[in-house]
Amino acid sequence: MEKYKILMLSDHALSTSGVGCQSRFLINGLLEKECWSVRQFGAALKHENYDIIKVTDDFLIKPIDGFGNPDMLRIALATEKPDVILLFTDPRFFTWLWEIEDEVHQMCPIAYWHVWDNGPRPEFNDKYYAATDLINCHSYPTYEIVSSKFPERTNFIPHALPQDIFFKMSPTEAKKHKEQILGFQKKDNFVALWVNRNAKRKRPADVLWAWNIFLEKSGAKDATLIMHTQPNDNEGPDLISVTNMLGCSDSVLFSTERVDFEKMNILHNISDCCVNIAYAEGFGLPTLESMQVGNPIIAAKTGGLTRQVVDHRDGSQNGVAVDIKLRALVGSQGVPYIYEDYADVNDVANAFSALYSMEKEEREILSEKCLAYAIEEFNLQSTIDDWHTTLLELITNWKEGKRSTPRFEMIEVGAQQ
Repeated sequence: MEKYKILMLSDHALSTSGVGCQSRFLINGLLEKECWSVRQFGAALKHENYDIIKVTDDFLIKPIDGFGNPDMLRIALATEKPDVILLFTDPRFFTWLWEIEDEVHQMCPIAYWHVWDNGPRPEFNDKYYAATDLINCHSYPTYEIVSSKFPERTNFIPHALPQDIFFKMSPTEAKKHKEQILGFQKKDNFVALWVNRNAKRKRPADVLWAWNIFLEKSGAKDATLIMHTQPNDNEGPDLISVTNMLGCSDSVLFSTERVDFEKMNILHNISDCCVNIAYAEGFGLPTLESMQVGNPIIAAKTGGLTRQVVDHRDGSQNGVAVDIKLRALVGSQGVPYIYEDYADVNDVANAFSALYSMEKEEREILSEKCLAYAIEEFNLQSTIDDWHTTLLELITNWKEGKRSTPRFEMIEVGAQQ
């Protein structure tokens, strides 16, 4: 069988980043179709070794700093002769590629696994969308944004997770791990989990503030918040000082070590819920991990979190969907405008209370609902199959000369008139 070659530009597929892991899951799934071969420029800030990594005969990774440059891409196009280029991360990292899309399109089409955190519709991205032949969006709001102007090349294909990596453990095994991690005195505690980088947009100090409000209002003495993050990350506040100021240090556990999938699955299994109130969140993988082990989530209704916490089929909730109480219009020279969505800490505290006070039978019903929803709506095999189908269709149409993508320059000229 003829194998089509994908040249992928994204986070290194063997890295632990969300983009890296998702690229690995997708690549592994596509390789099982036995009609794909992948060459990846694997991005990172710095690598220990820059030698090409041969994962399999059909999967090679070239470690690079950043996400590439025109000269590097030109060499790869000439030597590898890919059938398609697949981009996967923030569009700001690929502006250089879209600027030479006329050269790329002499060889092959461009596909993109895309997310945009929020509205208003980013018209400043249209020149990039117009220069891309297939845009598969991994959040539904992104799909709505892009498909409103480029419907013929846009699909919704969400992130997904392997069911043998994140899964519900037996109660006995979960209880054993919980006692080992929290200690005997807290082995029966209600546990909320927060998994994010300690960075401003993730609102870590506000999570602690909401947690403290919950503790004070409920009088709960048997509740623990696990924050899997670096409390002293320069991108965020000093979380140790925040817990000391709030007076809730005894009820907060910081998990600071980098852990593998097995240990992350354990953290989810010893928890009762997972929380994410970031003011900008394209997707939010930890909450999906949580639901895949059967845990409800507390999530702000923004970006990709909305379709996780709210069942789009009937409007029911997979935990507690927290309303947005404040929307700020912000921007920069690179991103002229975008909304930031803020949930109120008192509403988040009430969400903690709602799950804490839930009866056992009610929790079990909600757990089953979350697990079923995660597997049905964010199914990894479906994600792989949809990528397989759309890529094949793209390449087939391309080879038959059915390309209809406007040039990057045409969009820019039109914008200037």
